Amino acid sequence: MTIRFDDRVAIVTGAGNGLGKSHALALAARGCKVVVNDLGGSVDGSSAGSATLAEQVVAEIKAAGGEAIANGANVANYDEVAAMVAQTKAEWGRVDILINNAGILRDKSFAKADLDNFRAVVEVHLMGSVNCSKAVWDTMREQEYGRIVMTTSASGLYGNFGQSSYGAAKMAVVGLMNTLVLEGHKYGIHINALAPSAYTRMTADIFSDDSAEELMPPEAVTTGLLTLCDDDAPTRTILAAGAGGYATTRIYETDGIYLSPEERTPENIRAAWADVEAEAEQRVLTNAGQQTQKFLKKSKAT
Repeated sequence: MTIRFDDRVAIVTGAGNGLGKSHALALAARGCKVVVNDLGGSVDGSSAGSATLAEQVVAEIKAAGGEAIANGANVANYDEVAAMVAQTKAEWGRVDILINNAGILRDKSFAKADLDNFRAVVEVHLMGSVNCSKAVWDTMREQEYGRIVMTTSASGLYGNFGQSSYGAAKMAVVGLMNTLVLEGHKYGIHINALAPSAYTRMTADIFSDDSAEELMPPEAVTTGLLTLCDDDAPTRTILAAGAGGYATTRIYETDGIYLSPEERTPENIRAAWADVEAEAEQRVLTNAGQQTQKFLKKSKAT
């Protein structure tokens, strides 16, 4: 099996540097037509943007024989995103793949966090993913084909000191994925999430290990990304990738307990805590109704 993207069209956001650039180059190398989107701003999103970075990536793709165009839309602005999608369709007639990669960092402990900075991070990571996904959604429904990849993070899945805004946004895109999976299923739209760990300009100050730059290149993450957006891609998968390691993350729910009306006190829940969190019969739920049905079944069984 060879994963190819011939005749497919992809939009990659935040593709002027780091992971996004790596994603764009790899997709193009395997036959994809690529929109290289980048605002061209600083890591924290505070400085003025420039299309130069995106244009440089486009030039690199074209030099290697690929097809690409540059776009400087701000993903936090829906009108600019909609114009980017219109540009893509005018150029190539369709949009098959969306990689929601654009992001900024404004790390502070929660006690010191400025709420405007918090909102800015959420606007780019979460609303940027919402805006881009919404802008391509009708096209993908009409095509009855689409591949969308959200970029989550271990900081969202597990937490990381000083990254309340980033972590909140990165966990939120998992919730977005879970619902879009259900709504896109009958239209052939698959949605997955990538949890990357790589040495980039966004993470350079985080790694204390001197070997991180050598051992954790963006390309190692991109190898995993490619498995999430081809014709045979899974859906509803959270793929963790970094330094040549690949794993999946799942959210499990324990089977839990049932208490009759007269037993329902916080003291009884606490007393049965070992059974509440027992892992023996835990499972992955694929929609919210399954939790409701589980509890109703337990109630009716008594």
